[in-house]
Amino acid sequence: MVAKPGDGEGEREASGLPARGSRRPGSGGAALPARTAAGRAAARARLRRGRPDPGEHFRSRPGGGRPGSAPTAGAAPQPPTALATGTAGPPARGRPARAFPGGAEPPPGARSDGGPTPLHPSRRTEGGSLLDVVRVAIVILDTSGRVVLWSPAAEEMLGWPSEVLVGRAVDELIPDPGQVQRTRSALQETLRRGSWHGFTEIADRDGLPVEVEARLSLLVDGDGAPYVQAALTEAAALRAVERDLAVRDALFEQSPLGIAVLDTDLRYTAVNRTLADMNGLPAEEHVGRTTGETLPERSADEITAVQRQVLATGEPVIDVTLASPASAGSGYRSISYSRMTDRSGRVLGISGTVMDVTERYRAVAKVEGARRRLSLLNEFGSRVGDLLDASMIAQELAGAVVPRLADYAGVILLQAVAHGDDLPRHGHDRHTSLLQLGVAAIQHSPAVETMLRHGARITFEEDSVFGRVLRSGVPEMLSGGNGPEELSFPGDPKVEAARELGVHSRLVVPLRARGIVIGLLVVSRAGYREGFDRDDLAFTVELADRAGSSLDNARLYARERTAALTLQRTLLPQQVPQPPGVEVAYRYVPGSSGTEVGGDWFDVIPLPGERTALVVGDVMGHGLRAAATMGRLRTAVRVLAALDLPPEVVLRHVHELADDLAQGPDEALLATCVYAVFDPARRSLTVTKAGHIPPVLVVPGAGAEPARSGGPLPGGAGRVLDLPSGAPLGVGGVPFESVELRIPDGSLLALCTDGLVESRDKDLDVGLGRLISVLEQPYASIQQACEAVLGTMEQGREPDDVALLLARLGEGRAEEPTAGWTLPAEPTAVSRARRLVRGTLADWDAEELTDTAELLVSELVTNAVRYASAPIGVRLTLGDLLLVEISDPLPDPPRERHAGAGDEGGRGLELVRRLALRWGTRAEGLGKVVWFELSNTGVQPPDSML
Repeated sequence: MVAKPGDGEGEREASGLPARGSRRPGSGGAALPARTAAGRAAARARLRRGRPDPGEHFRSRPGGGRPGSAPTAGAAPQPPTALATGTAGPPARGRPARAFPGGAEPPPGARSDGGPTPLHPSRRTEGGSLLDVVRVAIVILDTSGRVVLWSPAAEEMLGWPSEVLVGRAVDELIPDPGQVQRTRSALQETLRRGSWHGFTEIADRDGLPVEVEARLSLLVDGDGAPYVQAALTEAAALRAVERDLAVRDALFEQSPLGIAVLDTDLRYTAVNRTLADMNGLPAEEHVGRTTGETLPERSADEITAVQRQVLATGEPVIDVTLASPASAGSGYRSISYSRMTDRSGRVLGISGTVMDVTERYRAVAKVEGARRRLSLLNEFGSRVGDLLDASMIAQELAGAVVPRLADYAGVILLQAVAHGDDLPRHGHDRHTSLLQLGVAAIQHSPAVETMLRHGARITFEEDSVFGRVLRSGVPEMLSGGNGPEELSFPGDPKVEAARELGVHSRLVVPLRARGIVIGLLVVSRAGYREGFDRDDLAFTVELADRAGSSLDNARLYARERTAALTLQRTLLPQQVPQPPGVEVAYRYVPGSSGTEVGGDWFDVIPLPGERTALVVGDVMGHGLRAAATMGRLRTAVRVLAALDLPPEVVLRHVHELADDLAQGPDEALLATCVYAVFDPARRSLTVTKAGHIPPVLVVPGAGAEPARSGGPLPGGAGRVLDLPSGAPLGVGGVPFESVELRIPDGSLLALCTDGLVESRDKDLDVGLGRLISVLEQPYASIQQACEAVLGTMEQGREPDDVALLLARLGEGRAEEPTAGWTLPAEPTAVSRARRLVRGTLADWDAEELTDTAELLVSELVTNAVRYASAPIGVRLTLGDLLLVEISDPLPDPPRERHAGAGDEGGRGLELVRRLALRWGTRAEGLGKVVWFELSNTGVQPPDSML
């Protein structure tokens, strides 16, 4: 047959297919009918009558050729499992290529690797689709079961190229004989009924069976010729897809989680019933809408922000907890979103899951709340553990609960607690004095100032909440409109301010100590914050109990500290004298509120002969016992100083009294002291110390103006006096030694305790150097110098007491006349002394003192002549009193005797005792001085002096 151009007959001849209109095998040699509707109907009728016999066409023929054709020369049928390699080229699917059963060779240009041929390129698109996963291969069979058309998908699925299979019986690809019979029956049923659906196995090019799902359909061409279309799908891939779809349906529809799918415009394309029920809106009303169109605005804004972030970045968001929409009731939800893309990476939208985590959130929140509360308790305990001031503890308590527990807090205390007084023994009533000493708020405004004013005095009615809690000690919780007006008293402006701030929940908790209510802790919440619950109340009670113990300790400490300070201030000098030739300034600074009162003290003691003793000391320890010991020690020093003993002798006697001055029988006295005596007439300073901070002396410059009381300090050059250290009082084993210095007029002497110059991390020399640098500066007065010294105290110093004593040392009173003589130790010295005294007093217009002064001088000089063997000194000083001093080199002091009626001597000292206002003796150098004073009331000193 000659093929006409363009009618496809050439292709049929090349492929071995019969030409259109030719006789077909099994047709009895009759030609096929023309392409008419009648022909197609006749073909269907013949098929329905069973002609021709389809089973005949499914019988296997040698060589696999068409019916009536001869087998290929040299070819022998082989089972598909024993196929031999027959073509060159790369093997299909990684295995050696095999020849078709019967040894037929593929035509030139055909590929043996099962891949697409040039005539049938792959239909796979770049983007890919579900058909890439579940491939559908189309095969056209004639009524005898021979392959008419083998699609590229079939080539890709089974590896057989169409050039090899077209014209061969399809049952040659079925390895199981039983399966062959079932395949023929399926073909008959398709020809009879028009379709068939089932599973079968077909051998691929490697000889391995491939299970496929086959859908057979009857086709009739335009000439009425019947064909069978077989749509083949790999059963494994199909079952996987079906399983995935079933899982998807189960997850989507039966999942307890809410699931949503949104497109790139963030509009719902699908939601499951669980999410629809959670949102309170049918599923069909979600589709096509955004989250903002289905949920309340406040909830939708948070979720939409998360959705946009996931869609833009591709980063999934997992387990974000948000509050449930108001329309769904109170609770919490966990949302998770991820971006969806197809196989080509094109963004399809996002998917999300929503889970109700209200119970989990509340359980976690409860555990976290318990942890936070425990942490707050520990933190509060550590913050107030070392505080001993009620006001500071109250402020710490208020600050601890805001904002972690409440928005506003006020701590109200009894006035007795704040001032360290005894607790009341009777119940509280409206006359109880309360002070608000601790306040804290999340914001500051006039309303807050009205509600929470530090230091405000709180008043209340007895039937108010405050009154009930103070009387009963039972906390109360107020919420909503639960009577805020009855909090204290009707018309309380604090209640109106709270209403303005939106306060909706309150706790009024008692602060208790020793079973007594000592105050109230009032905490409030406002705005959108949830109200207080029973757990909050229990925690606040626990916190208040701890605070109550600390507040009571602070009260007890304040009471003890007040008593100790009162005792200490009582024992310190109430009035400091200003002796002649000495201008004194002093400061005493108690330790900080966290330290007990110490044993620091100072003293200024006038001595005979216008001399002055300057003393500063420090008893080791703190508290009432240290203050009491300091008082006894100061008294002992004053008594010994009144005996006009040398400084080293005074300290030695005090040390000998250490056991009696100690705080208790089991505690030894340990104290430091510095004792200095200044004699303005001789401009001498005698100093000794017992383990104390050495004094500092500042000497004015050569051009400084003469010192005058109340005048400015010119400054000068300072130095630390180099003294024998001595042992502290009560230690012993080290002798006390004095050093005598000549002091220029106007020098400044500074005595202090260690609290002024010692610090935690610096040497003592640093503090002394700082003190010297301050005192070397000029000041308007000695009082201003005192303030300057205290203003430069080391901030890191130990919180100890400070005693500071500054003394400007001068010549004494310039207007007081003084006269002195040195007489030989001879009998004539007595008469000469009387003449000198008489003449001097006459020159001073003090004749009324002459007789008494002559008599007493005569007695003392007589004693000196009798017992001394060196010159005798006589000195007169006229001021408010007449001071007479008789010195000799004999160190032993005179002893007063009580002479009998018949005794001729022994009455000299008795006369001195009876006629003088005061008399005494003191050591001076290697000898002694005996002195007495006579009253000079009304006598005016002359303008000039000898």
